[in-house]
Amino acid sequence: MKTSGWCLYALCVCSVAIAACSQTTGFSRFQFTPNVNGVPDRGAGPPSYRVLHSFGSTHDGDYPNAGLIYAGDAFYGTTYGGGRGTHDCGRGYGGCGTVFSITISGAEKVLHSFGRTKTDGRQPYGGLVNVRGTFYGTTGYGGAFDHGTVFSITPDGKEKVLHSFGRGTDGYDPSSVLLDVGGTLYGTTSAGGTNFCASSDGCGTVFSITTSGKERALHNFGKGHDGRFPDAGLIDVHGTLYGTTYKGGAYAQGIVFSITPDGKEKVLHSFGGVTGANPASELIDVKGRLYGTTPYGGTHNSSGTLFSVTINGKERVLHNFGKGTDGSGPYRSLIDVGGTLYGATIHGGAYGLGTLFSITTGGAEKVLHDFRRRTDGSSPLGDLAYKGGSFFGATAYGGSYGDGVVFSLTP
Repeated sequence: MKTSGWCLYALCVCSVAIAACSQTTGFSRFQFTPNVNGVPDRGAGPPSYRVLHSFGSTHDGDYPNAGLIYAGDAFYGTTYGGGRGTHDCGRGYGGCGTVFSITISGAEKVLHSFGRTKTDGRQPYGGLVNVRGTFYGTTGYGGAFDHGTVFSITPDGKEKVLHSFGRGTDGYDPSSVLLDVGGTLYGTTSAGGTNFCASSDGCGTVFSITTSGKERALHNFGKGHDGRFPDAGLIDVHGTLYGTTYKGGAYAQGIVFSITPDGKEKVLHSFGGVTGANPASELIDVKGRLYGTTPYGGTHNSSGTLFSVTINGKERVLHNFGKGTDGSGPYRSLIDVGGTLYGATIHGGAYGLGTLFSITTGGAEKVLHDFRRRTDGSSPLGDLAYKGGSFFGATAYGGSYGDGVVFSLTP
């Protein structure tokens, strides 16, 4: 059963008291309502920043909240709403979401509109992974039981549902990107499984699935001080998988965990307070050390942290967000380019609408761009991609129609 906490993209309508919302619902997919904080909209950003596409025109996608991947001669991504889907998604997004392609010059094309059949997936929250020329992803809703799907799609838009979540004690509501390990895909579901959690029908799972659709739950979260509600995907470090959960652990504010491909899970670190809270992003591996972000916790009004953790669980906070005009609420993953880490925040900055930043592994942080809403975009929710000396990403809001943009940034 869907609970009121799971309002996938607009989980909590709380633009100012967003931190309070996360603590009361226990879930991390909230609505990031733009807040201009009294600062006038001044148009586009600096010369290094460029809007490639504004979402929201007729039958286009709306609200891109996942990262982009590059394949062939274009980037590929998903939008949470919009498109030509015929099934009524309800939830106020004008459609059930899309898969799209976009070139570096900004030529965008909708490849698939979700919800065109009753059992198709609807409202993808995670991005795509490329496995031998075919893309794979997840949707948070839709499928045979309306609890989400795993799907495949070719670059020319031929989509197929591989698995429908929600049968029996299967997980449900997948919201993260999948991980390809030797042709087998691994992922997480934000709810479902065999262990009861008070605010949902399960505390979430780790699962594997073949490219032909054979799915297996590897771990059910929720027992004791185990994590609960994984919102992020997994990474592979020398054959062991690592991830985070948004809740659970010794202090109920999330964990870092490891898990073997056959399902042996271990809690490595429990978050709480000044060490960060409620991680919702994938980790990255830089020379054997894991790096990630938390959208809450830290020393500046719970505005989030950037942390490192060893594979044995020794954690260190490298940066506390939220001081002055720094960004706040780092929500998605980092990207490593030449030993420097890059990422985004969904709030903060000079205009209160999010930032792009760089940070060294020693903790020296720099704001590269402040989002400004109208034509610029606001609230970057997806991971960054790097191609040809520039970063590419998407914002959930802003642009010419208010429904998000794809942008490039050259540092």
